[in-house]
Amino acid sequence: MITELINSSLSYLTLLGQIILLVVLVMFLNKKNLSFLKKNVILFAFIVALIATTGSLFYSEILGYTPCKLCWLQRIFMYPLVLLFGISLFKKDNNIIPYGLGMSLVGAIIAIYHYLLQIGFVSGMSCGVVGHSAECSKRFVMDLGYITIPMMAFTAFLLIFLFLYLKRK
Repeated sequence: MITELINSSLSYLTLLGQIILLVVLVMFLNKKNLSFLKKNVILFAFIVALIATTGSLFYSEILGYTPCKLCWLQRIFMYPLVLLFGISLFKKDNNIIPYGLGMSLVGAIIAIYHYLLQIGFVSGMSCGVVGHSAECSKRFVMDLGYITIPMMAFTAFLLIFLFLYLKRK
């Protein structure tokens, strides 16, 4: 019961994130006023990174889903963002933005590759044969017809990237 609730919640948050991405992108391209968003980009990036990290830990530590090699790579780029954005919020310092942009871009590239591997659009490495991990193409979650864990990560990385891009110097 709780698993289904968490899966549904994270899937709908992913869908909401994708809608926010589209709305903000359209507003940005049409030169609309994004001052509220620009003032709070670190907070929004922190919230997204915290939800992504918490969701990832729930899947592996509570439900026991074994992360594959690509999941671990995505975690390497997401987990530190929570701490970095938290410190940035505490210190009221936006100097983290270039680092967050880089980390979220690399994480997004890994996540989209992982997603394309899962849906069979690309073929690639066989994660399960290189150690004690799940197969990279294994889907633990498939909601709304397209949302998998890598799609959740991809959406989170893109949201963080877009938020930070709006505030870049």
